[in-house]
Amino acid sequence: MNHYITPDLCDAYPELVQVLEPMFSNFGGRDSFGGEIVTIKCFEDNSRVKEQAELSGEGKVLVVDGGGSLRHALLGDMIADRAAKNGWEGIVIYGCIRDVDVLAQTDLGVQALASHPLKSNRRGVGDVNVPVTFAGVTFRPGEFIYADNNGVIISPTALKMPG
Repeated sequence: MNHYITPDLCDAYPELVQVLEPMFSNFGGRDSFGGEIVTIKCFEDNSRVKEQAELSGEGKVLVVDGGGSLRHALLGDMIADRAAKNGWEGIVIYGCIRDVDVLAQTDLGVQALASHPLKSNRRGVGDVNVPVTFAGVTFRPGEFIYADNNGVIISPTALKMPG
């Protein structure tokens, strides 16, 4: 597992990075994570999140545009555990998560807006690997994302920690 420090990446690559608006909190067992972006666009339906967590995620981060909904959780302990077992580096959710105590013990980076105890509805609705925009940036599949307790940044290319 790589350790990323977003301020150092911003200093080393000012021409490449974009910084997300500061609205996310860290809920996962990893305090820093990064990797290639895989996107999901869904609203109050985590069907696609569950499907992607079942796939190999080596070197990848799932970026979920949940429309900023604060009415349902798009990630809980079971899906997070599956994602961790399948090698995902992390998940960033523009929406809510639940099972926060278990997520904090899971070997997965998780950043989200808030926690909410109500699970989502599963209707099989949502798009995978489409550009999504939230927090002032556009996420494109195949680009890169890095997150730690300082914030979340994206880059069109992979970044290496300086030094």
